[in-house]
Amino acid sequence: MDTKALRQKILDLAIRGKLVPQDPNDEPASVLLDRIRAEKQQMVKDGKLKAKDIKNDTVIFKGEDNLHYEKFADGSVKCIEDKIPFELPEGWEWTRLGIISSSIQYGLSNSAEASGTHRILRITDIQDGKVMWENVPFTSVDDPTAYLLQKGDIVFARTGATVGKSFLIDKLPYESVYASYLIRIRLFENISAEYLYHFFNSYCYWRQITDKSVGVGQPNCNGTALKELFIPLPPTCEQLRILPAADSLLMHASSIELEKSSLKEILVQTKSKILDLAIRGKLVPQDPNDEPASVLLERIRAEKKELIKQGKIKRDKNESVIFKGEDNSYYEKIGDTVRCIDDEVPFELPENWIWCRLKNISDIVMGASPSGNNINNDSQYIEFHQGKIFFSDLFINKSGQYTKEVIKTALPNSVLLCVRAPVGEVNITDRLICIGRGLAAIKPLDSISEYFILYWLCAFKTVINEKATGTTFKAVTSDVVREILIPLPPLSNQKRIIDQIQNAVKSIDQIEKSLS
Repeated sequence: MDTKALRQKILDLAIRGKLVPQDPNDEPASVLLDRIRAEKQQMVKDGKLKAKDIKNDTVIFKGEDNLHYEKFADGSVKCIEDKIPFELPEGWEWTRLGIISSSIQYGLSNSAEASGTHRILRITDIQDGKVMWENVPFTSVDDPTAYLLQKGDIVFARTGATVGKSFLIDKLPYESVYASYLIRIRLFENISAEYLYHFFNSYCYWRQITDKSVGVGQPNCNGTALKELFIPLPPTCEQLRILPAADSLLMHASSIELEKSSLKEILVQTKSKILDLAIRGKLVPQDPNDEPASVLLERIRAEKKELIKQGKIKRDKNESVIFKGEDNSYYEKIGDTVRCIDDEVPFELPENWIWCRLKNISDIVMGASPSGNNINNDSQYIEFHQGKIFFSDLFINKSGQYTKEVIKTALPNSVLLCVRAPVGEVNITDRLICIGRGLAAIKPLDSISEYFILYWLCAFKTVINEKATGTTFKAVTSDVVREILIPLPPLSNQKRIIDQIQNAVKSIDQIEKSLS
């Protein structure tokens, strides 16, 4: 279920008058607007408002032709039918935000301080629709009267990436003012701030505010633009009926969102558990008739000797053999040296499986990034960057002046491992590619599946990261990659494991997709 769309549907129904039944006995919103206009006139007389503050006030009404018109202070009338977002129920009225606001004001330019007379609310203090008031910094204000926040105030981000985002002051544990990148809206009595706040989260609002935001590098929305926003205003009584209905439904949507997040986390954990069971030999049944992995490893050693003779790979003077001793401990033999490695072996393996080093079953190539002038538009080699393949227009030069020591390549069906940040990210290439120095290419020998190595590295990622060193950025060395321990199952078992993993992951991916 798309909970974001669900929330928007709830808000859309609310502001269209379709969430709760209409009551014909409600005082029409037009009467409320008349009272607000009279109150504004009185405020001008009392010196609480300036005449210029209401000179642009307008009246929106329906003509005899059933079209919407707007009457301006100079007496002129203009048809605005093409600007009205949608039709409203009987008793509702379209108005501008400036009409129903007693104040639309920018904040203070004061600096944040460790101590002071008041807290100063900034855009950055509003995260995920919440404010951690105890973390809001202080400032010092001699006369804060004009900038003091009150419950029921709504503040807007007027610039930057969050432009248009609003926040309702529903609690105020400290005397607080607000910073200059915020605009404060204060509404007249009998206009529900909670109802308006719901409107400010609707598509109808965002369509308008997006049109009014200006600027490319730093979009902004000023107070004048806010005053012009079209507001669907219900009768006061209906505003109060809408709130509990909308809040209840939105709470259910939030609960669904939390459940979705929990389920997504469970699915991630399930994938990890599947990999964990697979590499321990517990995902599929063992078949005692399978050719033991030790026989496979002997074939690979013979294959490596032949490749060394042909000059295709280099001889490893530290070639090792891992075996179990009579004391049931694990040992590793390198040349004439034998040492116990029980502290390295993470778990016991099923019968016919064997522990080995990654270098024992694969050819490993560490990447080397060519300089920029070695790149042009004429080559089969494609660069690989940080765990993901980017097929761009930049290719490695094939003029022949570069040796294998300069340009490192990964053969098709090689596992690609990030050895620099992000350490541990893996992928498989289906073609010959050039690899930069942040990558290692792991080409399995014999018939070993690249997917089994890929899944093992995924399960082993945390351990690889623990071996990373460096201050500017983390990286692992060639020796770390080569010495990675890997549990080797019989070939036929590998195939059964891979099929089971891929089927299970495919099912999980389908569930995750349905949650998006």
